[in-house]
Amino acid sequence: MSPTLPPVRTRLTDLAEQAGVSTATVSRVLNGKHGVSAQARQAVLAALDVLGYERPEKLRTRSAGLVGLVVPELANPVFPAFAQVIESMLTERGYTPLLCTQSPGGTTEDQYVEMLLEHGVAGIVFVSGLHADTSASKERYHRLRSRGMPIVLVNGFAAGVDAPFVSTDDEAALDLAFRHLVSLGHRSIGLAIGPDRFVPAQRKRDAFAVNLRRHLGVTDAADHIVSTLFTVEGGQAAALELIASGHTAIVCGSDLMALGAIRAARSRGLEVPDDLSVVGFDDSPLIAFTDPPLTTVRQPVLAMGHAAVSALVAEINGTPASRIELKFHPELIVRGSTGAAPATVELAPAEPAATR
Repeated sequence: MSPTLPPVRTRLTDLAEQAGVSTATVSRVLNGKHGVSAQARQAVLAALDVLGYERPEKLRTRSAGLVGLVVPELANPVFPAFAQVIESMLTERGYTPLLCTQSPGGTTEDQYVEMLLEHGVAGIVFVSGLHADTSASKERYHRLRSRGMPIVLVNGFAAGVDAPFVSTDDEAALDLAFRHLVSLGHRSIGLAIGPDRFVPAQRKRDAFAVNLRRHLGVTDAADHIVSTLFTVEGGQAAALELIASGHTAIVCGSDLMALGAIRAARSRGLEVPDDLSVVGFDDSPLIAFTDPPLTTVRQPVLAMGHAAVSALVAEINGTPASRIELKFHPELIVRGSTGAAPATVELAPAEPAATR
């Protein structure tokens, strides 16, 4: 049985620290007082659950249980966007979300799952987790399902896993970006993408090859694709290679990669979009305010978050959701990083490798 709530200062301090609010705010929430934001109130209720305290009777009926939300990291702004949408929708349905974020060398997805199971979660949403990595074992998800744990997997289809899947339509995203660049007169288009083992990267690569063949008559895509990392540095490295091989436009696997591509162009004395057009993917917050504002393919985060939560709640309530992957159509957002193809591109001399 969970410990009761003794009226001691230590308890208020612990709860305040866990929730990231003041002890006064904790006191107001526990006593059902007004004047507390919904976000702060939810943080205090989550702290009660995480620290193992029973909720006061007046608050107890408001929670339908804990739900785990596992995301790979917070460095890419699209993941906090997914987390915010999913957490908000879970809260609206009476659940207390527990956010688990990973970092290099930190807590792993499997370790987070063990912690969530210890806290008795009612279900788990995985966003771009190991289910999206074709080199990772899917046995971890089979084990969760064998013990009756409802799960939903976002952005990464894994055949054979008994769970609902919610994804952005990566093929459609690539089609939108490619058609846009072709309409601007570009005939030498490259793809800067993350590691091949990830399902979204594989789907974008395949769609890119189809578009090269369909629109430009290019049958071998190998010289037009560079795989690195889904980071600014990865985008910069890929773009330097694509620029050197004469590409006038680059489609990137993430907005962070696109920012790296713009950095690469400037390091070679090129202007974006006059000399090089760049298209991102995600439409992360603040991307509209970059220099230049980034043309990108927007993931339908709100609709995907709603579908993921609806599927999970249905599973928790004993109504199995569809196992057919739900693919959500993205939207091309045209801004200032794409323009008409240049007649010629003159490159500044490359810096010596030792000084880069």
